[in-house]
Amino acid sequence: MINNCPLCRVALTYTERQLEKIDEALKALKPGKHLTIKCPQCKKGIKLFAPEKKTVPGEAVAPPGPPNLEWLKTGRFEDEEKVEDVPMALVLHPDPAGREKVKAAMESVGYLVVIVGTVREAIEQMRFINFACITFHAEFEGGVLADSVFHDYMRRMAMERRRYIFYILLGPQFHSLYDLEALAHSANLVVAEKDIDHFDLVLRKAIPDYEELFGTILEELGSYGKR
Repeated sequence: MINNCPLCRVALTYTERQLEKIDEALKALKPGKHLTIKCPQCKKGIKLFAPEKKTVPGEAVAPPGPPNLEWLKTGRFEDEEKVEDVPMALVLHPDPAGREKVKAAMESVGYLVVIVGTVREAIEQMRFINFACITFHAEFEGGVLADSVFHDYMRRMAMERRRYIFYILLGPQFHSLYDLEALAHSANLVVAEKDIDHFDLVLRKAIPDYEELFGTILEELGSYGKR
């Protein structure tokens, strides 16, 4: 406790009760915090810090307890559950700029996006990850959609798996949100390339409509082990 104001040097006098209150306040301070009192003479604030706790040489410091290993019993841990709750999306797009726009749009609606550079890589990823959404550019393989290996792979996919994937076709030949065109190409959604700057808005319109139409059915199928 200081006896003089460090600014005006006037002697500081306190009653016994005031000293007790100041002492209690200093003891309650958190590390790095300070207490401010006002000098009765110059009216300026005086900062007081709690005295450092003295440690006795050789005094034992209690180590932290062992970690909680309850997750070993279930085989799952908290971070794993958080990751698995995030829907995954796969993007196949030939143009880097367009690819980034698609990625940003999909992330804005909550997807964790995986980008691949080849059809082989895409199919390999699908062996290990249950993607909730796949966006495929019709010119990704350099030819027409009818000759696409990946599109043919999606069309031939077993319905037990395909029904859980929101498959989006992107390209200059499509008309955004045209359901009949999507149906004709075995997709859930088609998006015109000219609308790629508004891809996030298209997703916000199409995905809720899809979930409203099929969400209950897919949930029922999942509960009966059809997934």
